[in-house]
Amino acid sequence: MNDTRIRELPDGVGYHPGELAVQRRMGQADIAQRVGRMIRPDIPDVAARFLAEQPMVVLAAADDAGRMWAGQLAGPPGFVHATDARAIEVDAVPVTGDPLAESLRDTRHVGMIALQPQTRRRMRVNGVIAPTATGLRIDTEQVYSNCPKYISRRGVEEWVAGATPAVRRATELDADQRQLISRADAFFVASADVDGHADASHRGGNPGFLQVLSPTHLRWPDYRGNSMFMTLGNIAADPRCGLLVPDWRTGTTLQLTGTAEITWDEAVFTAGAQCAVNFTITEVVEISGATPLRWTDHELSPVNP
Repeated sequence: MNDTRIRELPDGVGYHPGELAVQRRMGQADIAQRVGRMIRPDIPDVAARFLAEQPMVVLAAADDAGRMWAGQLAGPPGFVHATDARAIEVDAVPVTGDPLAESLRDTRHVGMIALQPQTRRRMRVNGVIAPTATGLRIDTEQVYSNCPKYISRRGVEEWVAGATPAVRRATELDADQRQLISRADAFFVASADVDGHADASHRGGNPGFLQVLSPTHLRWPDYRGNSMFMTLGNIAADPRCGLLVPDWRTGTTLQLTGTAEITWDEAVFTAGAQCAVNFTITEVVEISGATPLRWTDHELSPVNP
């Protein structure tokens, strides 16, 4: 398959057609070219130190059927670490029942986001994974940091080891799951371009910003960010995507896969949004005890609309 993503142009970053189309629609193409110059294939020392401090990362990948999933991996600080300028090792595997488990046993494209809620810092890595004896290795293609916008501040309160995960699967959300989503101040999105380059991103806002329209339909606003529109650009190119909605207090995760569509209809925008995304669910995976991490209550971002 021909790769439509132009990489490492001498005069700036190359974007795929979906990203370019959204940048032009938003009138932010010039900003995207300037901001995109921060993307690099290698891991700066400051990024390597940041990764080594984290007890959690979120990964995004497609399964063998092409469905996109986002999932969480956790471990003691240092479980994610750079081994050289272009490689990261993650000494963890998904819990039993996580739909990412099979995907991460093979070589394929993956997106990763490391989020530090305590400091509202985050960095993203896109690349190719290979399994290792203790987890996986990521050979990096894109490494960059994001601004602190829309990240709720919270800290790790407890590490609960030894819990046996319990998995529930369905094709639509039940009442408790809809309530969990309605309370959420953060979730993660897995997306990819037409050539399968995966990306993991964070979305944050006040509780209720991720709207439940029905047991199989969600909507969220897209707030002003870095102007690169990697997530929206991927959705414009390939509607398949996945969501991870964590319950920070209990360690339960809700993983959803389906398709997304950008809507430019201002009648459905919430305050502060530049567009909205409609998401249709095709599968729901709820895992209680998915992570040993238990977090404090949130301090919402002061820039949330």
